[in-house]
Amino acid sequence: MRSTGSSDGLEALAVAGSFVVTLGWDLSLGRIRSRKVLGFAIRRHRHSDGEVEWLTGLKTFESVEAHPPPGVGRSSRQHPFQTFQWADYSVAPGQTYTYRLVARKGVPGALKDDAIVELTVTTEQVDQGRHAVFFNRGAIASQEYARRFQNRPPNEVGQAAYDWLSRGLVEGLETFLEQAGADDELHGAFFEFESPRIHAALAAARTRGVAITVLYDADSAKAGNEAALATSGIADLCKPRTKSGGFAHNKFFVYSPTGQPAQVWTGSTNLSENGIFGHSNNAHIVRDAGVAALYRQYWDILDADETRKPTAIATTALSPQPPVNASGTSTDVVFSPRTDLDALDWYAARAKAAKRGLFMTFAFGMDARFVEAYDQSDRALRFALMEKKGNGKNFVKQAKEIDRIRRLPNTTISVGAKVELNTFDRWLAETDRATDDAHVLYVHTKYMLVDPLGPDPLIVIGSANFSKASTDSNDENMLVIRGEPAVADVYLGEFMRLFTHYAFRESLAQKNHRTFGEAFQPNYLRETTAWAETGYFDTGSDRYLRRRYFSGN
Repeated sequence: MRSTGSSDGLEALAVAGSFVVTLGWDLSLGRIRSRKVLGFAIRRHRHSDGEVEWLTGLKTFESVEAHPPPGVGRSSRQHPFQTFQWADYSVAPGQTYTYRLVARKGVPGALKDDAIVELTVTTEQVDQGRHAVFFNRGAIASQEYARRFQNRPPNEVGQAAYDWLSRGLVEGLETFLEQAGADDELHGAFFEFESPRIHAALAAARTRGVAITVLYDADSAKAGNEAALATSGIADLCKPRTKSGGFAHNKFFVYSPTGQPAQVWTGSTNLSENGIFGHSNNAHIVRDAGVAALYRQYWDILDADETRKPTAIATTALSPQPPVNASGTSTDVVFSPRTDLDALDWYAARAKAAKRGLFMTFAFGMDARFVEAYDQSDRALRFALMEKKGNGKNFVKQAKEIDRIRRLPNTTISVGAKVELNTFDRWLAETDRATDDAHVLYVHTKYMLVDPLGPDPLIVIGSANFSKASTDSNDENMLVIRGEPAVADVYLGEFMRLFTHYAFRESLAQKNHRTFGEAFQPNYLRETTAWAETGYFDTGSDRYLRRRYFSGN
């Protein structure tokens, strides 16, 4: 849900996902200077119980509080946000909130209200009906996890840690499976299929009379899958996929009531402990008979377990690349392996054509097609969230390319990094995985948002990395969703949640201090309107573009 408002020169936009509300606003530099606006305060009113609180930040005015306690938030009413963008990560799905945005003017310690805008939003339900979108909390290397659970591994903490990390993702899959009853069918295809909870859910479904077959990767993930299945009680319901051209990398279920395909569960989540609770992952349900029927046909192709070429011919014929200029609401599918790279070119062309905003995740480096899409000095704001800058023997070259394009004012890239421990700083040591076996530590999602705040947002999500191998070699599936602003709002909020988190981490890693304690000296607010002259009104700068985009201008 989106809400806009303006009053006395202050313009604002609130975008509500399920667990995130993103706020952006704008006020002229002339007004800031003439009225001596030193920042903005945000008050949140939760309608369900009447709770009212001012959102907090970590920066203070030195003249008011020179030695703030480390890591303790300070009210934005006394220490306002000197920015034009903020987000509330403490909301819940399906709740109504009113945000009061207040320009605060005067002198530190005696600020007064200037322009005020109120925005009321209702957060999106996780399950919207046709679509349901799940995100785990992602990346166990988290300060909040460390605080809540004393940084003990989840298997030591117990169920509370798993529940917190999952944030409804694994529970959503269990619910998806539980709807199947006698004479219904479940067909699955997974790269990692090791979760005891999902094995138990399928065993329970079998006792209800559900017909079940799950394909699993029997190449690179063979040992882990078969070790887990040996004690699962459902090994006889599972079949190895042995002849994929690269990886049998899918993660989907098709639910077919009385044999008629109706719903699909898909996304980036491997059914392993790290996949569900450790990496940043998402899952997506589509309730559409046509889409489900295509997935069911795709599953039949995979079940034949042929080699790459005949599989690619069949999957390309089943899922031609989506139309370029589709209008209205639609959900298309793209299956891999494919006979060519036209689908990858299609994604890159959509990325390159973004008018105002592009947001993408890259788990294993950035294909040259997307480097080209990001390598444009224009008015489109382009964000990329990466696990790492490159992969394999070309890492050095790829990393140089990333460092080059991120210097463009309209291209902002965040790369996963770990907050280290020393005895002098306030930060806690972090575990970086749910188990010792992890190829990915942080960003495992695969999605692209093109102009998500526009009238016709484009969302591409699924199991495939935006790469050549994921297009012409691996077993993969992707959804191409158009005309669903509520779905786009959820994905955008989650993207910015993770992007902001990892941009902060990377900034710490780049400080290169002798100790991280040195990096955490107090960071004070400006005590004059000079705060607004740090790029926010420099035409074409990253801060300028963010101010305009997230305020809805």
